[in-house]
Order: sequence, then C-alpha cells, then structure tokens
Amino acid sequence: MDNFCCFSSQLSGGRSSYGSGKGRSHQGHTKYGFTLVKGKANHPMEDYHVAKFVQYHGRELGLFAIYDGHLGDKVPAYLQKNLFHNILKEEEFWTDPGRSISKAYERTDQAILSHSPDLGRGGSTAVTAILMNGRNLWVANVGDSRAVLSKRGQAIQMSVDHEPNTERNSIENKGGFVSNMPGDVARVNGQLAVSRAFGDKNLKSHLRSDPDITSADVDGDTDLLIIASDGVWKVMANQEAVDIAKKIKDPQKAAKQIVVESLNRESKDDISCIVVRFTG
Repeated sequence: MDNFCCFSSQLSGGRSSYGSGKGRSHQGHTKYGFTLVKGKANHPMEDYHVAKFVQYHGRELGLFAIYDGHLGDKVPAYLQKNLFHNILKEEEFWTDPGRSISKAYERTDQAILSHSPDLGRGGSTAVTAILMNGRNLWVANVGDSRAVLSKRGQAIQMSVDHEPNTERNSIENKGGFVSNMPGDVARVNGQLAVSRAFGDKNLKSHLRSDPDITSADVDGDTDLLIIASDGVWKVMANQEAVDIAKKIKDPQKAAKQIVVESLNRESKDDISCIVVRFTG
C-alpha cells in the first residue's frame, strides 16, 4: 500500500459536475465518456460520478461510478472521495474482488453513519464498476442507479434495482413499512423510494446497505457498458439505451445522446450517464 495516500487523491472524479468529459485506458483500447445534467428539482445537483483509469500495483484499473444523492449532496460527495479508496485498500482485493467490494461498501456505510453530524441526514445510491486489466468487470450497487452491459448489441443488466416493493419482506421484518400511495412510487416508511442506500441514518434500521455484486469477462463480443442514475432508467429501457449508444462510436457523444433522449422524454430528475466502449 505504499504511496496509497498520494494515489487515493486520484480516485475521486473531482466533484459534482455538469457537462461532459472523456478519457481512455493507457493501452488505448477502452474509451469512456460521461454527461451529467441537473434536474428540475429546486435543490443543488445531487449526482456525483467517477470515471477514470489508474495504474495501481503495476496493473490498470478502470473506475466508474454514479452516486445519486437524496436530501443533500454530502453523502454522494463522500462516496466519490472514499468508496473506491476503501475497496482498493482491502487486503483481498486482487484475490477476492467480490468479497472486498462487499466489505468496503459496508465499512463505508458505517463510516458515513458515524460522521452523520457532518454529513447530515441524507443518503445516496451507488453503482460502481471496476475494470481490471481491461478483461474482468466487477459491478456492485445499492439503490436504483443501474449498470447495463452490451454483448453483441444485446443489453444485459449487471445491477439490481433495490425497490421497496421487491424487498418489502426485509423492510417489514426490520419493523418498517412500504407505502404505495396513488400517483406515487413505493416508499420505505412513506419517505424513501429505494430499499438500500448509503447513509439515511433516520431510516437505517429499516434499510440495507449491502450491495448486489456481479462480474463478467470482457471479450470480443463485449461492446460497451452504460452506467446511469435513475434519471435515465425512469424513462428508458436497457435495450433502448444500448441501441442509442452502440450507434455512436464516441462514448462521450453516446452518453450525451442518452441524456438528451431522457430529457426529451421529460425526465425531471438529475441525469448522469457514463458510457464505456470496449471495442471500436
């Protein structure tokens, strides 16, 4: 872990941002682009992202994430700065990435809760993707930000949407309830529209923060990865997003087009999208 403190400053994507950006792996085979736009709600931007390639222990890692905050931006900002750092410092990261990711998610949530006077009562979803040496992809998530892989143009959902109705038993077993008001989405205790999240200290006794984790090998059939907040997925199916992205070689332009289409479909939420193109 030599020089990890210096290295860790490279891990965050900076801050909550509007507009677009792009980059590529050091070998140049994999490219990424992202676009973030603020929604129509009367509060500051609450989506944060990470999108970059770093050299770590002589290997290349692609680090990509969307953190969609609620009740403020302090928790997603904390995740942007700390979550990948915590994953990579797990001793078993190279031998057991899945276990390391799971442990780091839980430890990061505990740290957020212990810092709650500073971080406030808000929370955040998270979807993270780690590309190891361009060949192995590890995706984890809590909440409803989503990762979708495309293989030969076919959409494969890599994350799990943690919605109150699908995890009602877990919530009720912890003493909570799920409200289903007409004209509204299902909410934990009438408040939160996801059943797993970082933070949310007031609801934490009824919420989970353990991630669902999936992995995939990146081969010649693997076209691209789309990571986006629910500002996209509320108005667009997985295959629709893939169909847009696969027609546009520049991943930054592809991400922007997905966001534009989401706006055209009247998505009101903050909208964030990262496209990682593995081929072409």
